[in-house]
Amino acid sequence: MTENASHRPLAVFDLDNTLADTAHRQHFLEGRPRNWDGFFGAAPADPPLARGVALAVESATDCEVVYLTGRPERCRADTVAWLARHGLPEGRLWMRGNQDRRPARQTKLEVLKRMARGREVRMLVDDDELVCQAARAAGFRVVLANWAADAPELKAAQEGEGRT
Repeated sequence: MTENASHRPLAVFDLDNTLADTAHRQHFLEGRPRNWDGFFGAAPADPPLARGVALAVESATDCEVVYLTGRPERCRADTVAWLARHGLPEGRLWMRGNQDRRPARQTKLEVLKRMARGREVRMLVDDDELVCQAARAAGFRVVLANWAADAPELKAAQEGEGRT
């Protein structure tokens, strides 16, 4: 990274239902107990969401793109490969600890605040309305990623089970 690049503002992107279409794996969350291994195991087959990918690529012209996901750390290799395969800009990947079950709005806001200590966070792009509300209330510019199909089981899991 050049010295100049380290001072560029950050554009922060969520993954699931922002850049990656999770519709094909929602069925893993419909039963009880939820099948988290199946849900995350199917992530490499996610099709990209064109609007999210285009926004990330466009943002890379004047921002450093970073990724902030509720996916657990154990999914790192698959996630990095997915980002590269779909032509997304290189960038740091922030992931949830494997045992972290706090709500996404809490974990993501914590990381955003950490990022903002030394850098301008130009925007957060996320599909989770509660994450967006928390980030907006903390003074961050937010783009609600509303281009994926509604995923009620995923939304419930993000808030209630702290899994993604």
